Amino acid sequence: MRHLLLALAFAALAGAANAQAPSGGAAYPSRPIRFVVPYFPGGTPDIQGRRLAEKLRERFGQPVVVDNRPGANASIGMGIVARAPADGYTIVIAPVGPWAVNRYLYKLPYDVLKDFAPIIHITTTPGVLVVHLSVPATTVKELIALAKQKPGELNYGSTGVGGFGHMCGELFTLLAGVKMTHVPHKSIAAALSDVMGGHLQVLFNVASPTIPQIRAGKVRALGTTGATRFEALPDVPTIAEAGVPGYENTTWNAIAAPARTPQPVIQRLNREINAILQLPDVREAARVEGSTIIGGTPEQFRKFLQSELAKYGKLVRAAGIKYE
Repeated sequence: MRHLLLALAFAALAGAANAQAPSGGAAYPSRPIRFVVPYFPGGTPDIQGRRLAEKLRERFGQPVVVDNRPGANASIGMGIVARAPADGYTIVIAPVGPWAVNRYLYKLPYDVLKDFAPIIHITTTPGVLVVHLSVPATTVKELIALAKQKPGELNYGSTGVGGFGHMCGELFTLLAGVKMTHVPHKSIAAALSDVMGGHLQVLFNVASPTIPQIRAGKVRALGTTGATRFEALPDVPTIAEAGVPGYENTTWNAIAAPARTPQPVIQRLNREINAILQLPDVREAARVEGSTIIGGTPEQFRKFLQSELAKYGKLVRAAGIKYE
């Protein structure tokens, strides 16, 4: 009887270990995790990704290595993850563009719904509309009037076709009835540098890298892109309240693994990241960036992604954005 009880106990322990294992019974993770950020360093996905990577390293006791793979509005990095082994050792963090916009603008070697296993929706972050100090507009209404006086002469920057800044700009021109010229850049840092230097007149950008330049007086903020004002810029109105009714567009970050990654691994990652998102220092960092922490289940992220795909498909068609 004693031998039988011991055998049953070992079987139960083996089952518990296998519940954490991608294959072969080894506890997950048993080696370093590759955390792909499909952009240059410095943007919100990179900042939030590095913060999460460090926290995951502490919790897992294994290195979580951030791998910046920029290009083609994040399609290069996303493709790397879609083709990676489905074992939980390669994951990706990406914002709205790669998840919900690229499929309407690029020939992609993957499908975001079929080739990725959702893990978690991390944050939602509003953007901010800024102009170079030489632009004779101190409000959104004045910018609209200026754009109507000079159709196509005002340039606005972004990180590329289909990026957050581009979609913000297209929604703005569509709802405000103006024409501005889109100038894609390789990175957020490059676009922000160009508007500070006067090479661009207008920029729709994520809040976190832009707020320090606003506070330093290097660019002028006219409005924020969310539904409500956010704490980091309390004196800056939303674009909707400043003159473009119905305007709302926010970026967001989410994490996924290759499709067919074992569900126990997905659930482990989801559980750990949800816990990290509740840590006081993580919540404070998000607040400073102007982000709202979301969290939740993989299924909730999948449903959200499906709604965002429908939303941006309509915007791409309405704005007449061309396929690349």
